[in-house]
Amino acid sequence: MPRDADAKTIKRAFLKKARTLHPDVNDAPDAEERFKEVNEAYTVLSDDQKRANYDRYGDPNGPAGFGSDYVDVSDIFGGGGFGFGDIFDSFFGGMGGRGAGGQAQRTRGRDMGIRLTVTLEEAAAGCTKTVAYTRLAPCEDCNGTGAAEGGQLHTCERCHGTGRVVEVQRTIFGQMQTQGPCPACNGQGQVIDHPCETCGGQGRTPSREKVEVRVPAGVHSGQTVTVGGKGEAGLRGDACGDLVVSIEVADNERFERQGDDLYCTVSVDALQAIVGTEVTIDGIMADERVTVEIPAGCQFGQRITVEGHGMPRTGMAARGSLIAVVQVEVPRDLTRSQIHDIAAIVAERSGGSVPAGEKNDAPHGFSAAAEHAAESFAKERWHAPKNPFKGGRR
Repeated sequence: MPRDADAKTIKRAFLKKARTLHPDVNDAPDAEERFKEVNEAYTVLSDDQKRANYDRYGDPNGPAGFGSDYVDVSDIFGGGGFGFGDIFDSFFGGMGGRGAGGQAQRTRGRDMGIRLTVTLEEAAAGCTKTVAYTRLAPCEDCNGTGAAEGGQLHTCERCHGTGRVVEVQRTIFGQMQTQGPCPACNGQGQVIDHPCETCGGQGRTPSREKVEVRVPAGVHSGQTVTVGGKGEAGLRGDACGDLVVSIEVADNERFERQGDDLYCTVSVDALQAIVGTEVTIDGIMADERVTVEIPAGCQFGQRITVEGHGMPRTGMAARGSLIAVVQVEVPRDLTRSQIHDIAAIVAERSGGSVPAGEKNDAPHGFSAAAEHAAESFAKERWHAPKNPFKGGRR
């Protein structure tokens, strides 16, 4: 195969080779291992980014070991490691191989499910993600009909179009009658006189594809987005299934989500908490600035609610609330004069006064209590965790 072969040529070559190596049709002891090698090669060659990385760096993941810029979803149908080999097993089953299981082959394509992880910021604003996955897609060579050029569908001569056959067996108990799918047409009732060589008459082939998924603003973990017609292709042009995308919203370092509300922490020093202040923080939306009004006398752990700055409510213009949890911190940059003033206020509130002798004995005329406070401010102090709500619901 030439180095500049296009995607269609690569796909045809892969299918032709895979047919001869698949364990269902090849009894050689190394057939399975060789099939896996061909599968891995096609996984790289069918992906433009991985192929370019391999040509340039000798590694499909690129120079730094990173893959393409789209989301590569490998857990199709909710399982782990359901990859191209499994799709090809289904492809063989559709041709009456071991996957037939003695039952009539379904013609409509199955729905497929994948998981997609988005950031909290992406969930807030809504986004469009491109996912790459493997499915049985309509055959490009026969446009999904399963017939080669000039080929036509005919009524199965064995079952006369019913898709079922009745067999009679003689036993020691007499004659026994059984009914099952017609082996000549796999229960379809029709056969193709000249089937497509690429798909073997199925009208679908294993394919690595990309699809855009539109994630709505305000989406929650566990919600799904359905992309119509992007699941498994049906046999010989029958309807395709849907691609069902389950959304997972990743944890965020700044915010903790609870329903449509967002929790965060804001830090103010003790003096600001006494007199009240305003703190401006970055919101969840791009370039959004939120002002949190700290009331006078605010206590540690007090919650300040800012309405309309939480997560969007799905399908609505309204938003939840931003709830700021206040952390009161003792200021460390006070001057000695400021510390003395505060000590005087403390003494006054306690109903006493600073003894004159004590004040004169201390350096610069300040009280011993104030000097002790200055020393304590220089020591390491405990800090509350950045987000006390970590581990809650999203």
